[in-house]
Amino acid sequence: MKLMHTSKSQAGAVSLFIIVFTALLITIVTVSFVRLMLSDQQQATTSDLSQSAYDSAQAGIEDAKRALLFYQSECATGDVSRCATAQNYLNSDTCNDAVNGVYAADVSGQEVLVKQTQGDESLQQAYTCVKVTLQTDDYIGSLNQDASKLIPLIGVSGFNTIKIEWFSAKDLQSNTTTVDVPSFARGPQLLTQAAWSAAGTPNRPSIMRAQLMQFSTSGFMLSDFDGDTNSAGVSDANTLFLYPSNIVDTTKSFASNARKTATSSPVLSTCSATLGSGGYACSATITLPDPIGGGSRQAYLNLAAIYKKANYRITLLNGSTPVQFNGVQPKIDSTGRANDLFRRVESRVEVLDGIYPDAAVDITGSFCKDFLITDNVADYSANASCAP
Repeated sequence: MKLMHTSKSQAGAVSLFIIVFTALLITIVTVSFVRLMLSDQQQATTSDLSQSAYDSAQAGIEDAKRALLFYQSECATGDVSRCATAQNYLNSDTCNDAVNGVYAADVSGQEVLVKQTQGDESLQQAYTCVKVTLQTDDYIGSLNQDASKLIPLIGVSGFNTIKIEWFSAKDLQSNTTTVDVPSFARGPQLLTQAAWSAAGTPNRPSIMRAQLMQFSTSGFMLSDFDGDTNSAGVSDANTLFLYPSNIVDTTKSFASNARKTATSSPVLSTCSATLGSGGYACSATITLPDPIGGGSRQAYLNLAAIYKKANYRITLLNGSTPVQFNGVQPKIDSTGRANDLFRRVESRVEVLDGIYPDAAVDITGSFCKDFLITDNVADYSANASCAP
């Protein structure tokens, strides 16, 4: 009888141990699952707040754009006093002065509340600080393959040199910082489209076409853009083709004008073999000719990327002294909030009037033209031999 009692006691202890272990296991699994749920919920909430804060910052940028348009319209009326007042608000270092003083946004305390749809009030969206910078150190942008961009060259003071930089890390097509700088034994070659970025050279920078168009603010004639009678160092229309190479950087000049003077090769420009330090791989510093008629210049740069896309940066200089752009590409710095989470966004905008055509005809593929001069309508054929 005593042995039987001992056996039952041992069996009960084992059962109790199994129950306790199972309970602990279930508790651990439950707690882990709850922690995962809470972590996912917190991550989703943070993601929603982050996107809402970003949207708030974008709302600040849109209000700053309205302020810039209002400033532009005030200056267009010719009222110098109101134009100067709006400009002072835009150039203020105080948060939201640009949108409050010019656009009269609804400022509540130190921030501007963002109107929300029903159900989103709990996000408490607002932008806390918006600043506008009219005068920027550079002009930045991106070009698709064979696309062009007309850039007004307007500085806060006089300038006689421009610096063009292109091909950044955004243009790399492989997981490396190495740039495929062309090196040909017979000099620069204009290859086929397929050969330029063939296997082994996916990160070859584009050729940049830089066209300068300028005129004297004292007046000009259309014949000034022909270039036939231009004297040395004086011109209103010039074109350079900037070819990437490994030469040492030297200052170029629009005097070697590919538009009017036949040249055997494009202008070699300096390109680094690596983008490890960031920035741009290629650069060209170009001196500008004086405009015909002398005096102050009104200048434009038409920039085009040949062979492939390119991100670029333009800076103005007077000799070696940097000159800021004036109102060409204002910078907007906006900080948005959603509850206690903040996002900061910096954007460049363009507010200058004017739509500049890139070309008379812009197509993809072949293009064919047939011309016929006749005084007999029967000579016209609807089934022309020219097939696009």
